[in-house]
Amino acid sequence: MGDACVFCRKNDDCPIKYGEKKTNEKWDLTVHYYCLLMSSGIWQRGKEEEGVYGFLIEDIRKEVTRASKLKCSVCKKTGASIGCVAPRCKRSYHFPCGLQKECIFQFTGNFASFCWNHRPVQIITSNNYRDSLPCTICLEFIAPTPTYSVLRSPCCKNAWFHRDCLQVQAINAGVFFFRCTVCNNSDIFQKEMLRMGIHIPEKDASWELEENAYQDLLQHYEHCDVRRCRCKEGRDYNVPDSKWEIKRCQCCGSSGTHLACSSLQSWEQNWECLECRSILYNSGDFQKPKKHTLPNTNVGITDCLLEESSPKLPRQSPGAQRKDLLRQGSKFKRDISTLIIELGFQIKKKAKRLYINKANIWNSALDGFRNQNFNPSYSIEVVYVNENDHFGREHPGSKQEFLCLLMQQLENSPLFEGSLSKNLSLNSQALKENLYYEAGKMLAISLVHGGPSPGFFSKTLFNCLVYGPENTQPILDDVSDFDVAQIIIRINTATNVADLNSLVNECYNYLELIGCLRLITSISDKYMLAKDILVYHVIKRVQAPFESFKQGLKTLGVLEKIQTYPEAFCSIFCHKPENLSAKILSDLFTVRTLSDVQALGFWNSYLQAVEDGKSTVTMEDILIFATGCNSIPPAGFKPTPSIECLHMDFPVGNKCNNSLALPITSTYKEFQENMDFAIKNTLRLEKEENSHFIGH
Repeated sequence: MGDACVFCRKNDDCPIKYGEKKTNEKWDLTVHYYCLLMSSGIWQRGKEEEGVYGFLIEDIRKEVTRASKLKCSVCKKTGASIGCVAPRCKRSYHFPCGLQKECIFQFTGNFASFCWNHRPVQIITSNNYRDSLPCTICLEFIAPTPTYSVLRSPCCKNAWFHRDCLQVQAINAGVFFFRCTVCNNSDIFQKEMLRMGIHIPEKDASWELEENAYQDLLQHYEHCDVRRCRCKEGRDYNVPDSKWEIKRCQCCGSSGTHLACSSLQSWEQNWECLECRSILYNSGDFQKPKKHTLPNTNVGITDCLLEESSPKLPRQSPGAQRKDLLRQGSKFKRDISTLIIELGFQIKKKAKRLYINKANIWNSALDGFRNQNFNPSYSIEVVYVNENDHFGREHPGSKQEFLCLLMQQLENSPLFEGSLSKNLSLNSQALKENLYYEAGKMLAISLVHGGPSPGFFSKTLFNCLVYGPENTQPILDDVSDFDVAQIIIRINTATNVADLNSLVNECYNYLELIGCLRLITSISDKYMLAKDILVYHVIKRVQAPFESFKQGLKTLGVLEKIQTYPEAFCSIFCHKPENLSAKILSDLFTVRTLSDVQALGFWNSYLQAVEDGKSTVTMEDILIFATGCNSIPPAGFKPTPSIECLHMDFPVGNKCNNSLALPITSTYKEFQENMDFAIKNTLRLEKEENSHFIGH
């Protein structure tokens, strides 16, 4: 096969365009990384070192055979391994041919590919820009209109880029450093760039890999820069603890002076270079420095992320930039578990008892939280009751198990819509009963009292809470109504004014009802129309539920904390917890008292067997059996999960104490069988007991 890629049959070696070109000499097989990655009928089944990039040789050959029967819609030759994912679209193409026709390839999720007619587009609110604006990377002027080759930042309205400039920057920066060049946002920016087909490799930045790349930063600046240096030994002369000691500018750190040259009496005196002094004194709000000046705590993170930077602002020196990064890092980059623990400091020792029916978690919690004697800052004691128990018996319950079950009920409630990433729904009955407020309150209480992370919010809902609905742009994935999604897709894919007007006439009553009816004069009007529908359906339509939910989330100061540290909270609101592993569970459970060594060995072997799929139970089953939770809460478990070994036939889980008693058996086979039987059947019985209650 020579040096030609088996998919596109090109010899080109251009990593920026086609990905790294790699040859497996043993099998005489050459591929471009992107050609392999985007092929529709193959997936990575091997480890990274197996085959080519983890794609097995046998799978690659099958995919080449499959593609040999498909004709490229661009060059008309066979071997078109990539297909458009749009429903009913039959176009197939080679990767280079797709680039030539301006297809979009998404290097994330399922690695979807979109042909030139169905590719995603950027929607802008208005086009009140000058004839041209500079690309914020190469500074060449471009027309500020979203096209295939020109992209706009989703977080800064005045930031535009060449696609090629963005791609080069993404490859150099990697996933940890690729961010908006204006506001430094990474989360919103990366999500949009991935949607628009920018490949962001999961690697460290190229400059981080250079040896001694920051060696110069380890050297102090030692040079006197004042107009008239009085030192006879020269500007580079530096003698500590003398009048010839060099003092660096307190703002930028990249200019210096001898103490004597600036009439400084001691090294402790502040000194600014001429450039920094002019900036400070000409800023209009300069005041004499006060002792121990603190940053203005009233300024939220939204001011940093959403304010448009002025092109007239002076360029920061490296020293000032480093100071800014340190300050922002200490204020905004916080570990989520620490933040949750800080919120937990509000909880008082005084306890409030909640009577919970496990078969009706939602209504039990609702009654408890609405009780006039309930205070969210009191400790929570859970008591389980059963309506069918005529003796009125009560059983002590696990607070974390109750909160875990409550969050599951909340996620699956009619208050939210969507599959995995959910937005608020419009439920008139729930609005009438003030359930959106109660849902926000439940979520806040759960977090502060050590409950599980929600993990089901869409980025759009989260951004609305943090930055406000007016600063949030929804996407098509936020639309759970199939008919509305189809209207938006048809609008976005319209190719001429006649088709667009025909579609508007067809949907006239709907568009008029939601206030999105507009006069269509050019094909570019479709972007505003699609955006209007999106904003109405995802944001304006649920404005009342959102405001109510937001008020509930203010309980115990949770919303304020989220808005101050959005990146930390996004990790638990929009993402599910990491999958449990044998090591995670082994480290989670501490050994209580002196235990049987053989049983502990069986325990570790059992965890590994479960992880390897050699058991009928899962890691989550084990955790639920012992603690009542299917994941580890952000703030951890209280008390810490523990294990002990007892002379018994079957394991026993105590969810109130997060403890697990392991059976002492003579053989590992008996140990595994007993563990599997007890865990599986206990969870099955609990599920059957609660199955008669569905929904709220």
